[in-house]
Amino acid sequence: MKHKTTGLCLRRHQPLGVGILLALGCTVTTFAASSDAASGVRELAKEVAGKGWIVFSAKTPQGDYDLFVSRPDGSTKRNLTHTPEWNEYGGRFSPDSKRLLYRREKAGESLNHDRWGAMGSLVVANADGSNPVVQGSDGEWPWASWSPDGKQFACLYKREGKITIIDAESKKLIKEMPRRGIFQQMFWSPDGKRLVGTANFSGQDWNILSIEVETGKATLLSRALNCTPDWFQGDPNRVLYSNRTPALGNQYGWTMLMQATADGKSRTLLYGERDRHIYYGCTSPDDKYVLFSVPPTDGGVDAEMAIVRLADTPMIVPSDYSALKALYPGAKHGPVLRLGEAGFEPHWTYADLGFK
Repeated sequence: MKHKTTGLCLRRHQPLGVGILLALGCTVTTFAASSDAASGVRELAKEVAGKGWIVFSAKTPQGDYDLFVSRPDGSTKRNLTHTPEWNEYGGRFSPDSKRLLYRREKAGESLNHDRWGAMGSLVVANADGSNPVVQGSDGEWPWASWSPDGKQFACLYKREGKITIIDAESKKLIKEMPRRGIFQQMFWSPDGKRLVGTANFSGQDWNILSIEVETGKATLLSRALNCTPDWFQGDPNRVLYSNRTPALGNQYGWTMLMQATADGKSRTLLYGERDRHIYYGCTSPDDKYVLFSVPPTDGGVDAEMAIVRLADTPMIVPSDYSALKALYPGAKHGPVLRLGEAGFEPHWTYADLGFK
């Protein structure tokens, strides 16, 4: 009959000295593993520290939401907007990283993670936050996203059932097309050929859908309980998004970060963490890193941000997250850099914004 091992690795009927040695050995092994993990995180932080800036929205001590930037390791945090009378959110650098697009509304209004792109007014500023110019009235140009050359916006009109392409400077209509079920979180691919968004499509709700800009052809990338899609910054054929799988560790389920190909033929895990929902994913400009937020409750707005290497994915944290491991048995382990900052809808540029 085999004896069970206790939490201290001390077996029954072992001589005391042997038991102590075993216990010490277990402690040293655990310490070494912990030390290696900490070293890996420090190495990742050093690796990304000088790789440009991330922009994100976060709550200020006054209770409003401002736009901030920081280095990707969480250092050198700066407030870009300083506007206690306004909430600013949804910051996104233009493809050439010279400008910044975001939305603003009066402080005191509740920020909604599902509807934010249709709330308030569209604003375009310099990438460092200077010279902000409001682009129309409240609710105008909803879910506006940059074209690859920064000269056009794609806008999503849910109630009207359409997507419009407009000239970013004159706001003149260039093209109009059916939205094909997309109702929120729409972004333009880096090659300008497709749009992606969260959609109710073909009798299924909360899917990720891509639409060809030229033909209007729709392609279903994922099915059921998905949202917050975005393109890989350097790959027009890959999308990352959040997926909630019911009964994944509890009855409601936890949300994990996924990736899919734009042809809808492949889907796989990027990152999952027990007892956390993974939202607002984006990649670094060279697609070597993935940035996301980890709210403990579903539907949260600003939550701690984290970064992992794409090469270390698919990743599951912690390693004994058995419910998710059963779905992705080949998942890897790797360092997770937690930035110590809460952020909503972060975006990443490698450009020098001129900050010291």
